[in-house]
Amino acid sequence: MQRIGKIWVFVLLFCASAAWAQPSDWQGRWDKLVKAAQQEGKIVVIGPPDARVREEVPAAFKARFGITVEYIGGRSTETAAKLRAERSAGSYTADVLFAGSDSMSGVYYAEKMLAPLKPELFLPEVVDPAKWKRGSLWFSDPEQNYVLRLFNTAGPALYINTDLVKPGELKKSSDLLDPKWKGKISAHDPTVSGSGVGQATRYYLQFGEDFLRKLYVDQKPVIARDRRQLTDWVARGTYPISLDAEDDTMERLRKEGLPIQAVNRLEDMGGTVSSGIGQMGLVDRAPHPNAAKVFVNWMASKEGLEIFARARGEAPTRADIDAAAFLPAEFIPEKGVDYYDVHDWATAVAARRKVMAIMQELLKNK
Repeated sequence: MQRIGKIWVFVLLFCASAAWAQPSDWQGRWDKLVKAAQQEGKIVVIGPPDARVREEVPAAFKARFGITVEYIGGRSTETAAKLRAERSAGSYTADVLFAGSDSMSGVYYAEKMLAPLKPELFLPEVVDPAKWKRGSLWFSDPEQNYVLRLFNTAGPALYINTDLVKPGELKKSSDLLDPKWKGKISAHDPTVSGSGVGQATRYYLQFGEDFLRKLYVDQKPVIARDRRQLTDWVARGTYPISLDAEDDTMERLRKEGLPIQAVNRLEDMGGTVSSGIGQMGLVDRAPHPNAAKVFVNWMASKEGLEIFARARGEAPTRADIDAAAFLPAEFIPEKGVDYYDVHDWATAVAARRKVMAIMQELLKNK
């Protein structure tokens, strides 16, 4: 018994010493990584064509670590095509990328352009489950290893110009099929990757293909690939109902006094949540591997993610960031509410490919 007691004392002392050693272990690893990153001196980040993100994220990272961020902004479909072409030519220029689910799942992940991200995240405040709303880091990909989700933002079903559409006129999805709205609806192109096919997928999963035909063909909506154009149309009343206008811009215009209102939920459709372009991946064969690892840890930290979320106007997935300090309440998902996740890989992302093919067939003559 005395021997067993001594063994247990040894085990406890070993565990305690391991626990005490952990902070110095991660700190030593971090200090070494930062030093190597500073010697590289640069990182190339692919992200959204957002002026605030382009300005604020690189500036904050440079101020924190002294490392320059070369920020390449563009639509996910365009930057994905660019990266694919470069890699086909044997050129590897990017280190870290942000994208929506279509490009992330259909190109970067599917074509094995990503390096494992999870093993590179090790800062205590990043890996601490208590710091995340889900109780853990939120990885989107099936292996839970490559794509970290940083945003989960509630979004409206549609936007209206209240000078032309009275609040309350659109109570359920079938109201969009009323003949009086024929030719008065705008939508992002559902035949390509982006918010348009995400919206169409939701309608398809809930109401079926016939509803898609009635809404996107019979109602003769105007289709555009530039969401800024959709936003301008509804703000001006050119097309007073928009299925896919830009949330952050619409909120800003509403605050400026334009007759704009979000219809957050319809009676037959609950609210939605989206990751936007807040899915982060570490690029395989990164030219600045150490700076890339510093950047992804910083971005998943409270400091980095709050700067990114404020610049984008999105709800962060960290639990220790006060999103209410910079977002309207309707952009923050409510606890206990069942939302449709437009970027859930297991359902929505898989269905989007099928719906895109359906929409291409329905709109082939438009």
